[in-house]
Amino acid sequence: MSTKNLYDDKAREKIKELAEDVDFCMLVTNMDQKPLSAVPMSTKQVDDHGAVWFLSRSDSDHNKDIKKDKDVQLLYSGTSDMEFLSIYGEAFIETNRDVIKELYSKTDNAWFDGEDDPNITAIKVNPKEAYYWDNDESKVTTLFKLGMAAATGNKQDIGEKGKLEL
Repeated sequence: MSTKNLYDDKAREKIKELAEDVDFCMLVTNMDQKPLSAVPMSTKQVDDHGAVWFLSRSDSDHNKDIKKDKDVQLLYSGTSDMEFLSIYGEAFIETNRDVIKELYSKTDNAWFDGEDDPNITAIKVNPKEAYYWDNDESKVTTLFKLGMAAATGNKQDIGEKGKLEL
């Protein structure tokens, strides 16, 4: 796996590409305690600044955790395409109804009582540090290369990894 660190616009583009492609991540809060608190979240948007947006209930445990400590970790795992993204950042709870309506879609009705549900908040995560692992080849090609590496002992290039600096 080759290393390719990305900076500024390229880093924001990579975060947007991977977060929106994988969609679901584990949002880790309350990181000073064990066990960690982790919940699955669906990415609603990655904005032009690289901030990742979610919708959440105001009475959720993770909203309560964020009010106590803004530090969070987002862990994306797209195993079918061998795409992975780890984002450490600061989370902020947004109650602006215009922002919530912009992020809301009909699929969110599974969790909320429509876009006017008074319990909806948005969570904005501003990345501080991010890392990615990405494979642009098919899973079959990757498995073939891994098999070749095992059989021959020769290194195989199976994608890119790197730090994303905004």
